[in-house]
Amino acid sequence: MTRAFSPYFDPEFDSLYERINGPSCRVTFDNDTVEDNTIVKIDCVKKQDQLLEVVQVLTEVNLTITKGYISSDAGWFMDVFHVKDVNGKKVSDQKVNYIQQAIDSKRVAASKIKPQTNKLYNTDLHKEPTTIEMTAIDRPGLFSEISAALADLHCNIVEAHAWSHNARLACVAYISDQSSDTRIDNHRLANIEHHLNTILHASNTSEKTSLDLTEQKDVKSTGLINAGGSEGTMTVVERRLHQLLLSVHDFDVPHTQTVSVSSAKASVLIENCDEKGYSIVTVQCKDRRRLMFDTVCTLADMQYVISHASVNSHGGSAFQEYFVRKIDGGALSTEREKQHATKCLEAAVERRVCEGTRLQLCANDRVGLLSDITRVLREKGLVVLRADLATKMEKYVDITFYVRDVFGNNVDMELVKSMKREMGLIDLAVKNEKIVKPNSPTAMKPRFSIGDIFRSQIEKLSHSLVTYM
Repeated sequence: MTRAFSPYFDPEFDSLYERINGPSCRVTFDNDTVEDNTIVKIDCVKKQDQLLEVVQVLTEVNLTITKGYISSDAGWFMDVFHVKDVNGKKVSDQKVNYIQQAIDSKRVAASKIKPQTNKLYNTDLHKEPTTIEMTAIDRPGLFSEISAALADLHCNIVEAHAWSHNARLACVAYISDQSSDTRIDNHRLANIEHHLNTILHASNTSEKTSLDLTEQKDVKSTGLINAGGSEGTMTVVERRLHQLLLSVHDFDVPHTQTVSVSSAKASVLIENCDEKGYSIVTVQCKDRRRLMFDTVCTLADMQYVISHASVNSHGGSAFQEYFVRKIDGGALSTEREKQHATKCLEAAVERRVCEGTRLQLCANDRVGLLSDITRVLREKGLVVLRADLATKMEKYVDITFYVRDVFGNNVDMELVKSMKREMGLIDLAVKNEKIVKPNSPTAMKPRFSIGDIFRSQIEKLSHSLVTYM
């Protein structure tokens, strides 16, 4: 009689791979090889949106990515980045420790990670703000109307961020009850939503507008829902602003708006590598901070999976190349898909860049402060292109506006002096952020392109990337 035996599995087998190859995610830093950059190398098991998570972590600690090579063949993810801090120096040991913790999320519990760029307000249980999100067709004075409405509804604006692009406005605001500085109850939220909807829809345009209002029920969920990444960080807010503007088709220029040539505009080219089933997305534009974050999160929001990539910046110009597939595994098969992706990436590059004058204000916190300031801006005929407000230590408020007049011109300095007089004790600093248009044409493609290697020898891509380092 034949006896049947069940296969035996050693309980230690599950950890064998890790014991042989090390932890599931290895992060190494090299401050010696390159003179003015730190080399960050990440090796880990591949998962969806892995590149976005890594880029988000590097962005949160204000690192500038000057060069990068990404490969994710055979279920393994490999990144090599050249980075520097905001002062153009190499990465400090303090940031190294945070990056190692944040990227290796499987080994370090999220509760133990302490981001250095969390939201600026205090996250006390009883003072947790309520998050509201707004999208609308933009018009002069709309942000001022929103601020005034919240003040009339007895809401204190703890933090707010707004982007305007192609006549669309997206705003994320954190508000609390004026009298108690606590969360706003559901009944009041419904009234606030209705009132704000009335203001947002008070436009002559026939285009659809929307307001999405979300209440945070869990005190730990202080960030934005479904925005991805760590909750409560600035990159999550910025990604949500990208998503909101994408949802209202800000990539389409309104018929009433004159198309202007801006140095912020990207040159986007999409072609297919048919033999491997990839679409090759090439982005060339003026270099700036957070550029890679903007393009990578937009590709992720369009449901494209990045398998390989190379990025490089030199002489103020940036070159990015991504090998992508749709989430179902196919390349972009039609010209319509390619045109849509091209317009979305162009918009992603343009949204953050403001051709205007930056007004930076600091004042003691009080209810209605933002409403009063934006009223002065509106009365002076200024249009708010972007706004960032944060309450620090519950005592004072930092506000940054990017503004221009209704004709698209810079703010006259005499007008600034007049605003200073009207604002009284508010400290106002002015910086001209007008972008100087380059004399040269769109940045030339660098000598190194991952596509050159990919087309000729894709199976040896990872080795080629290391060689080029």
